[in-house]
Amino acid sequence: MIELTVDGAVAEITLNAPDKLNALSLGALRQLDDAFAQAAASGVRALVLRGEGRAFCAGRDIAGVDPGTDDVPGYLGALEQVMRRIAGFPVPTFAAVQGACLGVGLGLAIATDVVYVAETAKVGSPFANLGAIPDSGAHALLVDRLGAHRALDLIFTGELLSGADAVAVGLFSRAVPADELLAFTRERAATTAVGPTAAFAASKRLVARLRDARLWDAVAEESRAQEALRATDDYREGFAAFQAKRKPEFQGK
Repeated sequence: MIELTVDGAVAEITLNAPDKLNALSLGALRQLDDAFAQAAASGVRALVLRGEGRAFCAGRDIAGVDPGTDDVPGYLGALEQVMRRIAGFPVPTFAAVQGACLGVGLGLAIATDVVYVAETAKVGSPFANLGAIPDSGAHALLVDRLGAHRALDLIFTGELLSGADAVAVGLFSRAVPADELLAFTRERAATTAVGPTAAFAASKRLVARLRDARLWDAVAEESRAQEALRATDDYREGFAAFQAKRKPEFQGK
């Protein structure tokens, strides 16, 4: 489901499970981590991350997951490893985000250097319907860019932002018409790849020093909170309702 191609100085990693809106299982996360490691070893000078089909990534693949036995620390630990791999990639990285960019998908975008989104993309962490909390660094992103009040508004309501709105409020780099997104992203990556990538890498390291302590602290705290919530009735009800495609009935416990 994870594909890596190298064309000259640019690598492209594709999430290729369009029938699942590129939702990621634990196995897929491990494949993604391997793909980034291979891309780094190949000596490319820029990288594009994208999703095949009508979505970038709709989050975690929870079809068939039993919340009672779910290995939340194992999954979120693998996710953090992938995010750190992306954030620490030695050369500039670009994400082309169309359709759904939710949960884990949002985390992948957070870890990428430059994120171009389709104007019609749907961005957020609608965990309110699962009895869980946003993870993948969403709290750090939303509070840093939107402030506490707007962040909690989005968390409580599960409201999603369009790609255009996400860029307007400062979440991501630029909004592009959906039918131009991939070509635009590839062109920017190719242009960057023939630029002074040693200087770009130095800027990446400086930005990381300004951003990453807060991000990784949030990721770790989200993982601890998510594991604690796994034992609640609402968490189990949220998963059951999602899998049964019905509206959840939460009790607040």
